[in-house]
Amino acid sequence: MNNSNLNTIYETLLSVPGMNDNVKIDLRIPRKTVLLFTEVLREGLKHLGNNDTDCLASVLKEEGNEEIKTIITDSLEKAGLTALSAKLLDYSRNVQSK
Repeated sequence: MNNSNLNTIYETLLSVPGMNDNVKIDLRIPRKTVLLFTEVLREGLKHLGNNDTDCLASVLKEEGNEEIKTIITDSLEKAGLTALSAKLLDYSRNVQSK
């Protein structure tokens, strides 16, 4: 299946009635999982709007991007990991630039 067909399927799934309804999710997970979860979300953000990929994130628009950034920020704040995450990101960028 080519990317165009797959993107059409994803867009159809996202337009189903009720997909924009808010859902409350109560997660009880360890801090290390929060750190991993937010990193996975950040990596997924790199695919938003990228039509060359065949993943669901490729069809999300800017609003999805902002919602995911909010989830990342809120999750790190609630876990008390904002500073640690920022330091790890800085370290990672410094290592990659060398």
